[in-house]
Amino acid sequence: MATTRTFNTMLNEYLTYDLLKEELVKRDWILSNIEKDDGWLGGPLPVPFKSAGASSIAFGSLSASNDIAEDAYVRGNVNYKEAWGSLIFNETDLMQHPGKGIPEKTFLKILPDAVDAFMDRFKMVVSVNLLNGAAFATLTADGDASGNITVDRPDRFDIGQKVYVDDDNSSPASGYVRTIDMNTAVVTLYDARSGGSVVNLSGYTVAQNAKCYYEGQQANPFSSLKATLLSATNGGDSTIYGVTKTSQPYTQAINVSGAAINASNILEKIFDGYTTFRQKGKGNPNKVLMSYKNLGSVLKALEAGKGSFNVEPGSQKTSAYGWTEINIGGVKGALSVIGIQECNDSEIYFLDMRALKFHSNQFFKKRVAPDGKSYFEQRATTGYSYIVDVCLFGDMVVSKPSYCGVLYSIAY
Repeated sequence: MATTRTFNTMLNEYLTYDLLKEELVKRDWILSNIEKDDGWLGGPLPVPFKSAGASSIAFGSLSASNDIAEDAYVRGNVNYKEAWGSLIFNETDLMQHPGKGIPEKTFLKILPDAVDAFMDRFKMVVSVNLLNGAAFATLTADGDASGNITVDRPDRFDIGQKVYVDDDNSSPASGYVRTIDMNTAVVTLYDARSGGSVVNLSGYTVAQNAKCYYEGQQANPFSSLKATLLSATNGGDSTIYGVTKTSQPYTQAINVSGAAINASNILEKIFDGYTTFRQKGKGNPNKVLMSYKNLGSVLKALEAGKGSFNVEPGSQKTSAYGWTEINIGGVKGALSVIGIQECNDSEIYFLDMRALKFHSNQFFKKRVAPDGKSYFEQRATTGYSYIVDVCLFGDMVVSKPSYCGVLYSIAY
């Protein structure tokens, strides 16, 4: 028996190619653009909402002093959320990696970019949650007894990832991703990361809204734009931070059905929706977040409708592996249209960024022990290993929902 190593098949060999490592597709527009407050140390965070405004106006005479309406407020509370990400390094790999010794303070740097790459993935997972809610993928076909699920977003899965599958009527099933077919969108789950048997997923169906989650995410997700901005009727929550949305207009984002949207009329419907949001809402939601599928339709519609819409010269911005942003003008206003990887196809969000803030305790950070070590050492017969934990405490707060809007139920 030998001590555990990960890179043993590549050590001490003549390699003409660098280690193949997939470029990470950035899915963190929300976290990159939202205003941040990193001073929340814990406990409930109060969020005051305006319930009613001073409204006493009379024609021909003064309002009676006992009949003057005052400003009124309701108090919401945001609870502390947390997420953890973990890495493990085998000492044998570190010992055999080119270089001399393992300096205690710098051993994490021996595996180039490992921690940074993991931090990027962690941010992407959280950003997908902040947009779409707890579930990161939805089943598009019924699961089967061979461990197979067909999902809408196979790009959000990784080999070895632990996944929980649940629906409206069953208890959750868990498994580890063994294979991912990107062309058929079929993901296969086993009950162990290596070896083991397939997980029977035949009880999880499209009719019962089967979805996929990270461990603990279903019960303890961060807040999301979907849950916060959509009404309960349209798939969102009925309350926002403990306050009933429909009790006052200031806690309600304007919802407009996108069921009639298709690839040809999407740009017209976006500007129609914007007009409704400006008419009924309180803010200026000119940041329009959408999936790349919807952005592709917008670009085609722009080409076909140059007389009605125009792209502001020099406005197009593209972030490598990230998002595409274009400023579009029309007779009903000007919008910044942003295509991002993490957005689902079924919603288009109209945001006034003044309405959003992420409150946290120092944002993403490595867990550091009282003795100053940023890793946890464990010993087994298979050797020593080092565990690194990264955490995020806090939550996203939408303090002005009425500043924003959503086109929902898009299904072309």
